Amino acid sequence: MSDMNGKVRVRFAPSPTGDLHVGNVRSALFTWLFARHYGGTFILRIEDTDRERLVPGSVESIQEDLRWLGLDWDEGPSVGGPYGPYVQSERLHIYAEYASKLIAEGKAYKCFCSRERLEQMRAEQIARKQPPGYDRRCRDLDPREVERLEAEGVPYVVRIKMPIEGVTTFNDLVYGEVTFENAVLDDFVAIKSDGYPTYNFANVVDDHLMRITHVLRADEFISSTPRHIQVYKHLGFPLPEFAHLPMILGPDRTKLGKRHGATSVKAYREEGYLPEAMINFLALLGWSAGENREIYSREELIQKFTLEGVSRTPAVFDIQKLEWMNGEYIRALSPEQLAQRVLPFLQKAGMVSEQPTESEMRYVRDVMVLEQERMKKLSEAPQLVSFFFGSDVEYDQKAVQKWLAQPGTSELLERVAEALENLEEWNTAAIEQAVRSVGEEMGRPGGKVIHPVRSAVTGRTVGPGLFETLEVLGRERCVYRLRSAAERFANAVK
Repeated sequence: MSDMNGKVRVRFAPSPTGDLHVGNVRSALFTWLFARHYGGTFILRIEDTDRERLVPGSVESIQEDLRWLGLDWDEGPSVGGPYGPYVQSERLHIYAEYASKLIAEGKAYKCFCSRERLEQMRAEQIARKQPPGYDRRCRDLDPREVERLEAEGVPYVVRIKMPIEGVTTFNDLVYGEVTFENAVLDDFVAIKSDGYPTYNFANVVDDHLMRITHVLRADEFISSTPRHIQVYKHLGFPLPEFAHLPMILGPDRTKLGKRHGATSVKAYREEGYLPEAMINFLALLGWSAGENREIYSREELIQKFTLEGVSRTPAVFDIQKLEWMNGEYIRALSPEQLAQRVLPFLQKAGMVSEQPTESEMRYVRDVMVLEQERMKKLSEAPQLVSFFFGSDVEYDQKAVQKWLAQPGTSELLERVAEALENLEEWNTAAIEQAVRSVGEEMGRPGGKVIHPVRSAVTGRTVGPGLFETLEVLGRERCVYRLRSAAERFANAVK
């Protein structure tokens, strides 16, 4: 189904109750890809009617996360559009108007039941092993009784009259035909006593008024869909198409939660995952293009995405696969791009100034190129490259015991320092020639020269190519570190 222009219109409608969960983002991504694939409109709507769970700053955080991922919206907060406002708390008068219309037509009613009564009712239903639900006590109240209760100021909610018999059936674009017995659907609340609408009511009104043609959302909302369909029918609205997306599970095949580690986009961003890697990874959680491949560009995902590729089975969030994929994207970055991506992490660690000079950025670029192959996350950069910054190094205990505290090592380091100090040209080839020549003069095979020199200059036993590392570190720093280590371990015994 489509609007009068025949154009796809879809929405992502998060609640600002905290950081954006990766499950919500997966829904946003599928919706965004659907819109972009068909040349449609992607709308961001903020559903902030659950006032008790609102988190200050969450609206801004949601928008920041979406922008970081590159999921731009055509209508919504900060953008505007013809069907605003796009924040539900600014639309209360609209919901009140439609609720009043339904009451006047006998399709909804005011319910004056107290919270205490409802809690007692549900407790009794559970004790009788009945599914909990409203018993419709206020459904057919005498109009005069309604007037009296209102006059006395008794708080009330507005409930939707649901059909008691028959079934509600709809065709889901992922799951196919879905049917619910109306007998299991109670008269749900449309407008709460504080005047705010519930999700089940507001999203129907908004989806109609915003000309939404397709509703893509998590499959946990399948059970809510028959309620929504009845509201559409009560209001005389045409139905959109529904597509429910498979659940995301943790490695233990339970619903993805905090016990599985980070679950918010913000957390993955802070851990150093690239937005393009997150997009690629999330796109493959419950969708496939039917090909034997893992890496897709954003443009390829837009081109290939259709609902036919969405699975009905839950998807497993495999953090190891995400790390692998992130590493692939890191290795695909140019030296300049990598330097810019790691810069915030190096600045946070105090390794690079807040306003880096051109020479600082060139140095960061040269350093990161050496470690690019080993990186899985940008957050690893400070630990991987710490020895490139500052004058002194911290010696790994293994490096000390295995190489630096051995007989003859201090003499070797001093002679290598002298050879490097006197080099006419400072490049990888010249450095390698000088270091290996010292080893040959002292009768030491390659490994017994390279490993002590690496340990002295980096403090570590492993790392990128030694001679490339020495070139980037620079003559002055290398010579200083070699002599410092030679002096420090001069009296070491085996």
